[in-house]
Amino acid sequence: MHLYKAFKGMGCDTSAVISILAHRDASQRALIENEYKLMYSEDLNKRLTKELSGNLKKAILLWMPDPARRDAIVLREALNTSIDLKTVTEVVCSRTPSQLLHLKHLYVSLFGVYLEHDIQTQTSGDHEKLLLAYLSIPRSEGPECDHVMVEKDATALYKAGEKRWGTDETTFRSIFSERSRAHLAAVSYTYRNTYKNTLRKAIKKEISGNFRDALITILQCAENPGKHFAKLLRKATKGLGTDDKTVLRIIVTRTEMDMQYIKAEYHKKYCKSLNEVVHSETSGNYRNFLISLLGPNQ
Repeated sequence: MHLYKAFKGMGCDTSAVISILAHRDASQRALIENEYKLMYSEDLNKRLTKELSGNLKKAILLWMPDPARRDAIVLREALNTSIDLKTVTEVVCSRTPSQLLHLKHLYVSLFGVYLEHDIQTQTSGDHEKLLLAYLSIPRSEGPECDHVMVEKDATALYKAGEKRWGTDETTFRSIFSERSRAHLAAVSYTYRNTYKNTLRKAIKKEISGNFRDALITILQCAENPGKHFAKLLRKATKGLGTDDKTVLRIIVTRTEMDMQYIKAEYHKKYCKSLNEVVHSETSGNYRNFLISLLGPNQ
């Protein structure tokens, strides 16, 4: 009823829309959508599309679905409308195996085509092989890992990269797509202690392009996803101009996952609160919406 009232008459009471939707979780938003349709015989998303504009419209429309459906929508657009392989890599390589399984089922039911098919159409080489393997291979989500295997993998990665002339991409691909996050974090720790260099630096030196980005995303999300997304947000807001697309996507997609960790990591690494940065880099109702999603400044 409050949303309907906010839409009535000349213009839209955008502040009311923000104060309602930014403070409702996925299941509440779904219930509001259903109730709105029953009461007013109108699709809420269509009405929001009519009433809002610019980045605020993009942010609220992306916020309305639940996280898995949202990921499917983001990937579909990045693979078909505005080809954006960085976004595809970020979403696929930062999600857990159970999230990816749910996402794949949802993708085919929403768009009538397999996610793997769209990825094959737009990607190539080691990047394509890694994404397809990462989507299909089941991995443990528990904290356990086999320390003998960890040592073996650290050695194999060293031999496949820094130790040799040229790079054995297949070894990197298979270890990164087949091992759990806990295992990869342990491999990274062992690698640094044994070879006095970080695995991340070795990847950056040995590998390039989208394949490198995918490996680094998998590695950083195994070690500390909050820190990974804090870095991406920093990059998107540093220097002249703001990469609004990235800021919007990360804040909207991570709010219901791990935003408090991202904020803490951001503050720890850059001695500035993420809220302050978003406040200075954005404006108007779009800024109000993002700040509402971020929650209180700790």
